[in-house]
Amino acid sequence: MKASTLFWPTLRQAPQEAEMKSHQLLLRGGFIRKVTSGVYSFLPLGWRVLRKVEQITREEMDGIGGQEVLLPALQPKEIWERSGRWVEGGSALTKMKLKDREGREFCLGPTHEEVITLLVGAEVHSYRQMPLLLYQIQTKFRDETRPRGGLLRAKEFIMKDLYSFHASEEDLDSTFKTVYAAYARILDRCGISYRVVEAEGGAIGGSETREFMVPAEAGEDILIECPACGYAENGESARRGAGPKAEPAELMPLQEVATPGASTIERVSALLGVPPEKLVKTLLYRVGHGFVAALIRGDKALHEGKLGRYLGVADLEMADAAAIESLTKAPVGFSGPVGLDAVRLVADYDLQAMANFVVGANRDQAHLLNANLGRDFQVDGFTDLRGVQKGDPCPRCDGGILEAQNCIELGHIFKLGTKYSEPLGAFFQDEEARQVPIIMGCYGLGITRMLSAVAETHNDDRGICWPPSLAPFEVVVLQLNESSPLQTEVSSLLYQRLAQAGVEVLYDERPERPGVKFHDAELVGIPLQIIVGKVTEKEGKVEVVERVSGDKKALSPDEAFTWVVEKVRCP
Repeated sequence: MKASTLFWPTLRQAPQEAEMKSHQLLLRGGFIRKVTSGVYSFLPLGWRVLRKVEQITREEMDGIGGQEVLLPALQPKEIWERSGRWVEGGSALTKMKLKDREGREFCLGPTHEEVITLLVGAEVHSYRQMPLLLYQIQTKFRDETRPRGGLLRAKEFIMKDLYSFHASEEDLDSTFKTVYAAYARILDRCGISYRVVEAEGGAIGGSETREFMVPAEAGEDILIECPACGYAENGESARRGAGPKAEPAELMPLQEVATPGASTIERVSALLGVPPEKLVKTLLYRVGHGFVAALIRGDKALHEGKLGRYLGVADLEMADAAAIESLTKAPVGFSGPVGLDAVRLVADYDLQAMANFVVGANRDQAHLLNANLGRDFQVDGFTDLRGVQKGDPCPRCDGGILEAQNCIELGHIFKLGTKYSEPLGAFFQDEEARQVPIIMGCYGLGITRMLSAVAETHNDDRGICWPPSLAPFEVVVLQLNESSPLQTEVSSLLYQRLAQAGVEVLYDERPERPGVKFHDAELVGIPLQIIVGKVTEKEGKVEVVERVSGDKKALSPDEAFTWVVEKVRCP
């Protein structure tokens, strides 16, 4: 490709809205352009990188027996209602909904569990037809409330999703390990350093999940890990140990105080002059036919997923104002554990280290000072009910202290079991001629997100440093004086020979200053450079440069050709 014909609009400055380094570089290098918030066009350079990510992914999916399909982006409401996810599903699957001219409701697919399950359920009827691995690389649509980071959190993005179908749990376990290894190979081939951590199934579901995360300062996910034992988990689902219990302290007398208009932690703290960490919130939830009260320190937020797991329930519903008043005899904001005998009490681990704290009095406009566990109320159990932070105790080993770092999530693999096959009617006949639901696995990988993750972690003050496997071109020939017959002859011959040898080469013969050509080549991160300039005029040689290391040497054109070919074939 000649640079003079390449659609390559570079920018000297990134738009102000681009806060992350990767977003800035992908815009400045002419890889992508914004259409609207969370929606981007891929320009030729970006498309070349994207195709390389897709090709690596296809090779690894095909290598484990995956078969590529293409499923529709337009999905009818009815199939989502059958799985129970038309309304439910959580913010991660907020759908783009629309109607056709007849008033039928659809969504633009944020994921494809429903579609693929119905397809396989209609065609697979015997255990002999499994295992079956089907994957696609397709555009997804999610109505993100806060798109950010360019391609990292977008409304429209490309994803690889693989679905596996099994006759037994053992077969699912085997495939899960196989896909895990394939994902590791994909990220290795893309030059990405990553961590594999435990995670929650979220809106997709599943009994066992793993996330592939890339450490990055600007990442919006948090990786929690213990250096002592190797425990690692996504911050959204990470657990912590019980921690130390309270040191012996003098228990002060329980005292009721008036707190007019103070129905929030902030107002109570300001009115009483007590820091939020000395307050305890009592949060009431409806569970089945009864209620449970979760107790958590005033400066912390309750993690409803952890409470649900502790209670063994899938859905939690916060008690409404009428139920709270009926249970506590007080309006919302004044609930407390003292005297709340008819409700099951579950306390966060933090309360074990607290004494003489403030709680609601179960009376209108009143709180209690110097409440204490054991003396004033009892709890049914202690558990981890809040988000995990750096410095918390490890849940797996004694003495381990958790650390935290920002990451970018690239892949997520799930053991779905029969979550979708049962409601959608995907059954098969097993070896004993019984009709049983198909067992499923689900494996997602962010294709467009990969570009941002690599650009975020592979850059310097000059631009992107693409790994050779993903670079838009493998080498750029820089002719510094386009009016020099000698430079034109040497550059053209090198360009032709390299292209004939199968090397992806960009020939920059534009009538631009040398500084512009160097700047653009380094900005877009082409790994190898051949400079045809003053050294060529004086010595008949060209200079070859490695983008990342900066190593430079003068070689004859023939030697430069051999050098590039060897580098490309054995990077």
